[in-house]
Amino acid sequence: MVRLGLVVAEFNAPVTEEMAGAAREAAAERDAEIVAEASVPGAYDAPLAADRLARRDDVDAVATVGAIITGDTDHDQVIADAAARQLSEVSLDRDKPVTLGIIGPGMSADEARARTDKGAIAVESAIDLVTELEEL
Repeated sequence: MVRLGLVVAEFNAPVTEEMAGAAREAAAERDAEIVAEASVPGAYDAPLAADRLARRDDVDAVATVGAIITGDTDHDQVIADAAARQLSEVSLDRDKPVTLGIIGPGMSADEARARTDKGAIAVESAIDLVTELEEL
């Protein structure tokens, strides 16, 4: 059984709560267990929580979910770039899969609501990667 950590960004909670629900359902459908869950203020904060979860011996992989909705500036692109880069570094530093289920940037709220399935995809990717890496 694959044991997962789940990081959920609270910013844009109506969207991220649905994403987290989809992530939990996907884990249950694949017989994986979410052994630890961390809520963070926003997507920018996900890497630190992902790192803490990835350090745990009882966590095989970490899935992150969040939603970065565009505003009047390019701030959404800055946040998305920083989060993605740091999550990749956590994965490489800890030698554990850390999947990017953070949607955006450049999305409207309606577009974000249409992509809540990305929470499930983040979990499925984490499970698939753990399985694949066990064979290497």
